[in-house]
Amino acid sequence: MKAYFERLWNGLIKENPVLVLMLGMCPALAVSTQAANGIGMGLSTLAVLVLSNFVISCLRKVIPDQVRLPSYIVIVASLVTVTELLIKAYIPSLYEALGIYIPLIVVNCIILGRAEAYANKHTPLLSVMDGIGMGLGFTVALTIAGALRELLGTGKIFGAQLLPEGFGMTIFIQPPGAFLIFALMIAVMNAAGIKTRQRKLVESGCDGNCSLCASAASCDPAVKTEKAEKTEKAEKAEKAEKKGGARK
Repeated sequence: MKAYFERLWNGLIKENPVLVLMLGMCPALAVSTQAANGIGMGLSTLAVLVLSNFVISCLRKVIPDQVRLPSYIVIVASLVTVTELLIKAYIPSLYEALGIYIPLIVVNCIILGRAEAYANKHTPLLSVMDGIGMGLGFTVALTIAGALRELLGTGKIFGAQLLPEGFGMTIFIQPPGAFLIFALMIAVMNAAGIKTRQRKLVESGCDGNCSLCASAASCDPAVKTEKAEKTEKAEKAEKAEKKGGARK
């Protein structure tokens, strides 16, 4: 059970796709003008993310490596089409508000990133929990940003007037306001000390580019470079030759 709760915690806080990993920033900046839009976009992405992770995890041993990414895109595009049709049929106001950003979920780097980094390496249930965690993290980030922008820009949240009508600062419902709000939220996350493994490596003096690092093997055995493996084999061969010469 710990592994499942860890996936939820990572998606919500430790590896929040928007505030920590900086994924999916295009829809995050564009549709977070209102809290309702943030919830709609976040839940749409969550549904696609959970279903795509489940399907890709189930088919991970069937899909050949050579056509891995095209297969992922076909699966995600099918799920996004179904989601778009459902939103258009049952929530037309949300469909009009989100517009082109619903079909663009197909190429959202959160979806493809989790498919490549997690779903094709883990069991379906763990992949589903990972999708829920990442989807909730994306939804929470967009909702908070949308609520702040809506409140500061119009004095309202979910249509309820909370501040005087003349208070609104229109910059916050325009593109510059999105950058300001997300910069503030990311600064808060950084101040809270939320660090990914990659950030810890960089702060310890590693640039994170394991392919060019001679000591990559000492950082993480899982990312041993081909050069390090060849060096290790050469050392073993040299030791074997020395032992053979000593016996003679």
